[in-house]
Amino acid sequence: MYDVIVVGGGPAGLNAALVSGRQRRQVLLLDAGNPRNAPAEEMHMFLSRDGFSPAELRRIGREQLTAYPNVEIREGSVTRAKDTAAGFALALADGGSVESRKVVLATGQVDLLEEVAGVSDLFGRGVYHCPFCHGWETSRMTLAVLGHEVSQVMQALYVADRFSDDVIVFTNGHPVPGQAADRLAAAGIGVVEDTVTRVEGEAGAIRLVLGDGRVVGRQAVYHRAPTRQHSDLAAQLGCAILPDGCVRVDEFQRTTVAGVYAAGDMARLEALPDALTFVITGAADGARAAVWLDQELFREDAGLNA
Repeated sequence: MYDVIVVGGGPAGLNAALVSGRQRRQVLLLDAGNPRNAPAEEMHMFLSRDGFSPAELRRIGREQLTAYPNVEIREGSVTRAKDTAAGFALALADGGSVESRKVVLATGQVDLLEEVAGVSDLFGRGVYHCPFCHGWETSRMTLAVLGHEVSQVMQALYVADRFSDDVIVFTNGHPVPGQAADRLAAAGIGVVEDTVTRVEGEAGAIRLVLGDGRVVGRQAVYHRAPTRQHSDLAAQLGCAILPDGCVRVDEFQRTTVAGVYAAGDMARLEALPDALTFVITGAADGARAAVWLDQELFREDAGLNA
């Protein structure tokens, strides 16, 4: 019986395991090894690590956890989760099972990329999702914005306001949402409604191939893809899910199921419009979850919950 099982080995999960481990809790970190930011070569807005490799950050984080013999790291994914009289039981993909008193879910989200050839290959390497993460590096470049939903199209207004005076929206065969057309025109942002059959090239030299054979060159592409939960464990456990698919948490990173915490981009406060996808906020969520989880365990053991 572990005190804490952390599911997910990204920044949120690693930091939750670190904080819990330093409080001498028996911790198991389960990592399936497919982080959302795996395609990215750099991360930003992490004090002292701006421009650092996300993969290197994960490597260092795992290495630092080895200093704590009470923290175990295990490769693998969780297929089922349920509550028990003593806490929680998790079934593993390898056929094993583990139990803990508390659980931290840090399994992240998956980007549902536009089904255009080349987009997934270039994602994080010329096709970017976030102007906070990549805007500085794409300053003064010729930019494309790929998508037709209002939130996707409106991203063009943002990057045009901050980073470029040459922005074109590619809606991939869809009409521009009515409420966006006038704003785009007023900002001098071009719109191409033709089908995009392929995105090719490399960072700094991207080509969008259209259905009629035309090729439009851009230096970078922004694509705000919709997302889904990487794992359905929160739903299995009965945690409340917000309309956008994020797990609902409170200020302590607690879900609506007692003993289950969630951290990182998979979860958000109901008052916020979106889940933040930054590495540093994921790490902060993991620390916050571990701190309050530890206090919950302490109060339980000391009989202070009455």
